[in-house]
Amino acid sequence: MDMAAITGNDAKLTVLGGPVGAGDGVASMPPSPSRRAQWLRAAVLGASDGIVSTAALMLGIGAARPGDQRAVLLSGLAGLIAGACSMAIGEYVSVHAQLDVELAELRRAEAAALSPDNSGLPSPGQAAAASALSFAAGAALPLLAAWFVASYRARVVVVVATATLALAAFGSVGAVLGRAPGGRAGVRAAVGGLVAMGITYGLMKLCRTQPL
Repeated sequence: MDMAAITGNDAKLTVLGGPVGAGDGVASMPPSPSRRAQWLRAAVLGASDGIVSTAALMLGIGAARPGDQRAVLLSGLAGLIAGACSMAIGEYVSVHAQLDVELAELRRAEAAALSPDNSGLPSPGQAAAASALSFAAGAALPLLAAWFVASYRARVVVVVATATLALAAFGSVGAVLGRAPGGRAGVRAAVGGLVAMGITYGLMKLCRTQPL
């Protein structure tokens, strides 16, 4: 009887005994993209999240309180810290759940007298740290761009321009790492960011004319 086991993160299918194709041997499914590329793509996505959320937050607070530069900068800093913590916690929980599933599969394989490959198991701690750092790095771009601009209108232009260019760059890089065309992905990321910033700015501007 043939025996099959799925092992490792690359989901390699190994068939032991019996005929395989034209003869006996071992067959494997095509490997998934390298773990390094997956980490880089996740970091790019985390940085993009940091850019959009922090830029939109600062623009929203600025729309409600255009003369208060301190409030705008503090909101961006608070968004950076809160977002990084949120990303880290969410990634830790998600990767830990994935790790539990893979460990359960390894135990079932060992019970079936197979030889599972336990290398390359995900690390929840590393994933959490990477997510937090990537988000913080992305969030720092619009925050630093606005830090040295005192004029309200100039600050809006600088934040929007910095965020849009960074989103286009990160969107393209993320698509390339995922083996997809980068040009259109960069445009989609930039347009999506502009929509998010525009909605936040427009809704928060109502607070200037309609005080809470």
